Amino acid sequence: MAQLGLFEIATRPHPYDVAITPEIERALADHAPVAIGVSGGKDSTAVAIRTFEYLDDCGHRGPRLLVHCDLGEVEWAESLPMCERLAASLGAELLVLRRGAGGLLARWRQRWESNKRRYAKLECVRVIMPWSSAAARFCTSELKTAIACRALAQRFVWRPILSVTGIRRAESAARSKAPVCTPQQRLARKRAGTSGWDWHPILHWSHAEVFAFLRERNQPLHLAYTEYGCSRVSCAFCVLSSGADLAAASRCESNQNVYRQLVALETESSFSFQSGRWLGDVAPHLLSADLARRIARAKDVARRREALESQIPDDLLLSKGLPGRLPTRSEAELLASIRREISALLGFDVGYKSPEEVLAGYGHLLSTT
Repeated sequence: MAQLGLFEIATRPHPYDVAITPEIERALADHAPVAIGVSGGKDSTAVAIRTFEYLDDCGHRGPRLLVHCDLGEVEWAESLPMCERLAASLGAELLVLRRGAGGLLARWRQRWESNKRRYAKLECVRVIMPWSSAAARFCTSELKTAIACRALAQRFVWRPILSVTGIRRAESAARSKAPVCTPQQRLARKRAGTSGWDWHPILHWSHAEVFAFLRERNQPLHLAYTEYGCSRVSCAFCVLSSGADLAAASRCESNQNVYRQLVALETESSFSFQSGRWLGDVAPHLLSADLARRIARAKDVARRREALESQIPDDLLLSKGLPGRLPTRSEAELLASIRREISALLGFDVGYKSPEEVLAGYGHLLSTT
């Protein structure tokens, strides 16, 4: 069977041509529902407009709508209104989805509380940070993909569904190898009879082409670009943002309250918002004297925590919840000592603070294999 994405059309008959594959062509010919994810940023705006044009040109008569997954306080205040204006200009429905248990800030706080409990119960040997990252993008998978796929599968039963996003290969090394389309397993529901594809129609567009297209369509840009000079629009404070974009976001008054809340979570957890970059250093003038003192202490706690955890042998760390072996008596004493010191540093109580408890805990873990 041919590998997916290898049959994308290579010719460029249109200055802003749409990337397509036979799989997508067949789905469109069957008038499959098309749901376009929008954030208010340039790429999602461009892909929404261009996809609607393409659907009109190819005679698609299936349902089409825009989907905005609102991540709560970390969103730019202008993002939802931008999506609403885009939907109005296209004459399309805008489906706004939110996580029932709260936005991304709530998810990061929940993760930190969960990770403290895991550490206390010896379910992890090193303390785990609250933040998402490039390697653990649960912010996208949980608060966007899962929620959107569930809503679409409930709405379009017994149908194949096309989920459109505006990712582009020029954005990053990771995206440079992305296919035009790929099966989206979260849209596949046996009871609902649904299946689906992720489709990236402007995958091959350049940065300049996106802006040129929006100018030609007289489409206004998000104020994050025009007033604050951001290079991209996602969360106001994204774990993948550049330092310049974080600083730009902090200059927007409506972002400053959540900025301080994120810095407060840095101080509580002793984990910087990004590897090698503390959010508290991005706009220190926005911090109260107390919060500034706390961030300085958090940096010291982080150094001490990292120094303590660096002493733990790699094969005593947990992989899929299991250690490589039982610690020796001296190693158990070391682990117990580290746990006591980290408990004191971070200010929460933990179990397994004696060598005997550590040995018993590791023995229990190993007995489950």
